[in-house]
Amino acid sequence: MRAFGYTAATSEAAAIALAAQPGTTYLAGGTDLLNLMRDGAEQHGHLVDINHLGLAGVTADNGGLRIGALARMSQVAADPRVRRGCPVLSQALLASASPQVRNMASIGGNLLQRTRCGYFRDPGSACNKRDPGSGCPAIEGQNRIHAIVGGSGHCIATHPSDLAVALVALDAVVQLAGPGGPRAVPIADFHLLPGDTPDVENVLRPGELIVRVDVPSSPLAEHSRYLKLRDRATFEFAVVSVATALRVRRRRVEDVRLAFGGIGTKPWRSRAAEDALRGRPLTADSIADAGRALVRDAVPRHDNAFKVELVQRALTGVLSEHGGIR
Repeated sequence: MRAFGYTAATSEAAAIALAAQPGTTYLAGGTDLLNLMRDGAEQHGHLVDINHLGLAGVTADNGGLRIGALARMSQVAADPRVRRGCPVLSQALLASASPQVRNMASIGGNLLQRTRCGYFRDPGSACNKRDPGSGCPAIEGQNRIHAIVGGSGHCIATHPSDLAVALVALDAVVQLAGPGGPRAVPIADFHLLPGDTPDVENVLRPGELIVRVDVPSSPLAEHSRYLKLRDRATFEFAVVSVATALRVRRRRVEDVRLAFGGIGTKPWRSRAAEDALRGRPLTADSIADAGRALVRDAVPRHDNAFKVELVQRALTGVLSEHGGIR
């Protein structure tokens, strides 16, 4: 690891001013950042420690939740208000990483974690995300864990966050502070598709800091679930994951949110799959239609084509439990 400077910020304004400087980034839990720096996938000349800025609380607001960016994953997963009102969020957090990592990793940092693509993590390999213009060997190379939706000719890496997938299903909003003042970004718009600039992964501007995540009150949130399929039971990233939140009235789906991990280059919401369910009874036929709509535009590769069927099966499993279908 190369040498770097370190400052423990004592105020939000001071942290933002420092982080706006080139070569500077924020340090929270550090569970991904320090690995990236040690492996050579990222280099930063200065780290701004933000752990003393008072951004770690979880509070209720008009029936919704305000989750501080520095709240630890384990803290949020165990909060009774989260477990009761947003079970998909607690389930996604508990399915993430390991207990040790969850005790350190922050909510804001989780949203900013980088892909687990082996080509990106290996500085000896070409990677448009790490070195723009160098190429994407995953497209014709080892791509079992890669995306089947949202990719481009420049990148097909998946986003690794379970938390972000759950937050998309909850219509969460990311609250930011920066040199230009505060702003709010819906979580569905926070991460970007790779297009021809896969190195630009989110909408953060220089110096901007995630200060909290707002989860609005919603009848859908109480009836939400998360399913993660992975190669081993712990400390593993999703091959496929599904987050569902829905409201059924008079045996018909009145409203629904469906979000997916492991298949997209960003946390993936499928409005086409939602439209296939909305207004219909939750039956085997309607669920199958939603699955087909989800993968209609999928572009599988030689190693990850199995995800097309697997994600449909995962969606069927979760929605069948919602509807009591066997």
